[in-house]
Order: sequence, then C-alpha cells, then structure tokens
Amino acid sequence: MTRHMRVAIVDDEQDMRQSIGQWMALSGFETETYCDGQEAFAAIGADFPGVVITDIRMPGMDGMTLLKKLVALDSTIPVIMITGHGDVPIAVEAMRLGAFDFLEKPFDPEKMMALAERAVKARTMALESRALRHELSDGTTIMRRLVGASDVMQRLREDILDVGQADGHVLIDGETGTGKTLVAHALHAVGSRAGRKLVSVSCAGYAEADLVARLFGPLEDGAVKPIVEEARGGTLVLEDIEAMSPDTQARLVGFLNELGTPPDTRIVAVCNSHTAGQTIEDGLRPDLYFRLAAHKLLLPPLRMRGEDILALFETYLAQFADEYGCAAPVVSMPEAAQLLQAPWPGNVRQLVNIAERAVLQSRREDGALMSLIMADNEASSEVMTTEGKPLKEHVEAFERMLIDNTMRRHKGSITAVMEELRLPRRTLNEKMAKYSLVRSDYVQS
Repeated sequence: MTRHMRVAIVDDEQDMRQSIGQWMALSGFETETYCDGQEAFAAIGADFPGVVITDIRMPGMDGMTLLKKLVALDSTIPVIMITGHGDVPIAVEAMRLGAFDFLEKPFDPEKMMALAERAVKARTMALESRALRHELSDGTTIMRRLVGASDVMQRLREDILDVGQADGHVLIDGETGTGKTLVAHALHAVGSRAGRKLVSVSCAGYAEADLVARLFGPLEDGAVKPIVEEARGGTLVLEDIEAMSPDTQARLVGFLNELGTPPDTRIVAVCNSHTAGQTIEDGLRPDLYFRLAAHKLLLPPLRMRGEDILALFETYLAQFADEYGCAAPVVSMPEAAQLLQAPWPGNVRQLVNIAERAVLQSRREDGALMSLIMADNEASSEVMTTEGKPLKEHVEAFERMLIDNTMRRHKGSITAVMEELRLPRRTLNEKMAKYSLVRSDYVQS
C-alpha cells in the first residue's frame, strides 16, 4: 500500500532535493535523499519498496548511468527522470532504456505527485507479484491459501491437484475477484513444471501491436526475450485472454501448434467472460478455445460458498486489525446474516475491501458493518441475485463462527470457552463435533 512506499530523491542540488522531499512527504511518502547516483545505488537493493526520482545531469555517476544500473538490478524499480531544458532527447533515450517517465524543469509539483502515484502502483504490483511467485513456488503453501470448507471449494482443490499433474493447456473462467490468478499459480506449483519458470502477462494491459511484440517479438535490440521464449519449458499464464484480438488469437493458435504433444510450454488462460454477459466461447476463436480448454476450471462465486463467507471475513478482519494495531470488530448475528445474504458481485476482492473498511471504521467507533455491506452492494453497477437461506443455516453459520473465534481467542481452553459462551461441556463438545472443530487446532505449541 502507498503508505509504506518510499521515494529516493537523487540530485546534486541540495535545494532541489529538499523541495522534492517536502512535496513528496506532504503526499505521505517516506523520503530519502542522495547527492549523486553512486550514493543512491549503494543504498537501493533489488527489493527497494519504492520509486526513484533522479536528475539526469549530475557530477560523478549521472542519472543515465544510475538508470542503467537500476534496470540491471531490477527492471521493475520505477525511475522518474528530471530533465533540464534541451535534455528531452536524452529523456526519450532514458525511456527506451527502461525509465518509468520523465519531467522537464520547471515542473508542476502536482504532476510529479500524480506520476509518483502511478509509479507506486506499478511498483506495488511488481513486489506483490514477486512475493506471490516466491510463496507459490511451494504447492503446499498455495493450497492452504485456497481456504474454505464448502463443497465447491473442496472440489476445486481436488480439481487443481488433478489438473496440475496433467500436461494439457487449461482455461480458467469465473467472475471477477474469485481468485483466478491464484488458481493459475496453484496449477503450476502442484504440477511437474513447479521447478521451472512461470511467466504471466495481461492481454488487456497492452495495445494490440505492443502485445504481439511482447508475446512473439521481435523486441528492440533483443534486450528482453519475447514472453513465449521466456516461458519456454514452463508455464505461460495469459490473463484476460478474451481481450486478445482475433488476429492475435490466430497468431497464438500457430504458436500452440508448434508446441507439440505433450506441449513444451503449458498455457493457462485466465478469462472473465461474465462482465458483458458473454460466454468465453463468444470471445475466442473456436480453434483457440478448444486447444486451451483441454482442461477447464470454473471458479465458484463467493455467494455460492455458504459459511466460507464468514470464515474468510473473520480471517481478513483479524489480518487488518493486526496491520492497523487495533481490535477486530465483533460480527453480530444480523451482520453475519447480511454477509451470507449479500450478492458479492466483486466476490473475495470485494469482501477484503469491506473487511478493511470495517476495521478502519471500528477504530473511530463510527458506523455499522451492515451499512458498509449494504452501501457497497447498492453502489455496484452489476446486477446479481442470490438465493435466500433458511434461518437455520444463518444460525448454524453464526454459531460455528462464534465458537471458532472464542476457541481461537482462548487458545483452545475448553473451560474458558464454556464460561464465556455459558455452555455446559457436553453441549460444547456436541457443537464442536457438529461443526468439525478440533481443540488441538487452537492449542499453541
């Protein structure tokens, strides 16, 4: 998140360093300043969580040299170049070498802030993707992230283990926010290609000509391999496959025909065919669809996952409460019922956002969780329906959540749980057995 992002300011003029630092600090950045490129490069590592703003012309190591060294260190570190009058051709060359963007003196501080915000988002995504790839290299770890005791989630985990061991290409479909990218990584992590490279690209993130060049080449100077070559022998994840034009789809069909049987590279296509009320078959050429759909996974929407909704919500409440240093808000019975009944057009992603807002709201002791849920769903432009659930299901889901939370808080102490919930031991034991809650899962070793 942006509140944790840093900005490294590199300029040989002290006044300029201080001015930029003050502007950035006012926008919530953590700033650090350096008088030349050598000093900055010595302090910046490959996992630097932020953005670099550097002057081009400096004594010693200048901005262009610093840019080249940073690109070689980690090409995803956003570098914003500051140019003087007449240096625009040099700035254009910097962009070709990998700079994020440039500002010409004298520049508008507001423009610099907006540029830095965009750079922060790009860096955040790059670091999150890197952390995810590191975490997802372990199949056991990633399968634990696919939480949920509902039948549909148990079946999905079984399907991932089965399909992961196969060689054919995979098509993952589902509504936005259902975790399609996570499942794509899981398929790679549990399969025979787990030790090889996984490369991911968003087909919606490029203009057509740029996407074709990025996928198949040729690229300028051959500095970077085309994606199909970079992923050779591993897994290539094509996000938003439905955004690919018919001509590019035809090019992809030709590439798939060259991969052989079993394919040298496995393609995992991720699509979101529900946004326009279409099926994925409507958005893909038939010859491409049937090649990619050797295995097909349809991810369940959150509204179909029953009491998983409460379990997920409690998990994210606890995470955000820990992050913000406060107590997690307590979910009441009416609020639990509202969570279960909400249509969740944004699925898990929407649930995560509401959980964070609920924690922030609870710190101010302002507002109610139910109003957040209702307002968020009313604001959605998508029309969703969800079947009503019997009162018994709401009560049981809330009861399970309550016992689970109390057991977790008391670290498995049956006596403490009995006292807080005012339940006799036999009743507590019966309910724990009914909801598959095991005391040993709460006892800290």
